[in-house]
Amino acid sequence: MNTEQTPRSSSRSHVPSSIGIHSVLYHPEPGQVDRFLQGVRAAVAVARRCWPDLSLTLQIGDCSSDPTLGSDAVDGLRKSLTCSGLSSFTYQPFGRNMGSAGGHNALLKESDADAILIVNPDSYMSPDTVVELLSPFADAEVGITEARQLPIEHPKQFDVRDGTTSWASTACALIRHDLLREIGGFDAETFFLYCDDVDLSWRARLAGYRVVHRPSACVFHDKRLNGEGILLPSSAEVYYSAEAALLMAWKYSRPDLVEKWSGELLEGGNTEHRRAVEEFRRRQADLSLPEPLDPEAKVATFVDYNYAQHRFGVGG
Repeated sequence: MNTEQTPRSSSRSHVPSSIGIHSVLYHPEPGQVDRFLQGVRAAVAVARRCWPDLSLTLQIGDCSSDPTLGSDAVDGLRKSLTCSGLSSFTYQPFGRNMGSAGGHNALLKESDADAILIVNPDSYMSPDTVVELLSPFADAEVGITEARQLPIEHPKQFDVRDGTTSWASTACALIRHDLLREIGGFDAETFFLYCDDVDLSWRARLAGYRVVHRPSACVFHDKRLNGEGILLPSSAEVYYSAEAALLMAWKYSRPDLVEKWSGELLEGGNTEHRRAVEEFRRRQADLSLPEPLDPEAKVATFVDYNYAQHRFGVGG
C-alpha cells in the first residue's frame, strides 16, 4: 500500500457511471428492512432522474443466524426493486456473523460497480442522497463522501469550504471501487464492528484520496436515546468500541495511547472495558495484531478517544 499522500491525477477520474448499494443485515428489527428499502427506492428514483444513464444495483448481505428474507420475499423484492429503477437486486445470506467489515468485503467481491454506496440497514436515506454524495466525485482527489446523519449529527470537524474531514462513517458513504481495490477493502482481520470505517478512511488518505463530509446528503440513522437525548449504547457497542480504540492506537503507531487507554479502561472502566483490554492483550501475545502504519502521523488523529477534532460534545 502506498503510504505517501500523493495527489490524484485528474485524468484518472470521472464521475462513476454505476453504483452498487450495499447493506449488511444482522437480526434486524421488525419493519427495519422495509423502511430501509423505501429510502433506497426514493434515492434511486431521484438519481435516475438526474442521471438517466446511471446504473444502480442493490446487494444485501445477511449475517443473521437464519436468513431474514425467504425465497418468496426475495423474488418479490427483485421484481419490485427492478421496476423502481434498480438494475439488479441480490440477497446473500452468510449463515454466520462476519461483522461489518467482513460482510462488506464479501459483498465487494461480487460487485463490478464503479462506486459502492454503503448504507446501514437501520438508516433511511433522503431522496437526494445519491445525487448529493455523487457530485463531489467530479474532483479526482475525492475518494469517499459521507452523508450527514440525523437526528444525531456526528460532531467531527470538517472544512466548510470543501467538506474535507478526517474519516467517513459508513452508516452512509459512497466510495470509489478503484480505491477499495487499491487499499484492499476493509481490514476485517483487525476490526469486527467499530472503526473499520475510520481505518478505511485513513488508509484512503494515505493513498492520496480525500474524504469529504457532505451535509446536503442526509440520512436518518436510528439511535437509542434516553429522555435527555443521550445515546444509550448496548453492551456489545461498549465492548467493541473500546477494543477498536486500542486496535486503532496500535495500528497507527501510538503505543503510548495503547498503554494509556489500557490503564484507564482497567482502572475506571466497566466489565466490557476490561474484557476489551484482555482481548487486545491476548491478540498482542499471539502476534495477531496488524503491522503498524503511519509512524509520522500524516493522517492519524487522536483526540481523547476520538479520531478527529469535534465541533461539539455528545453523550452524558
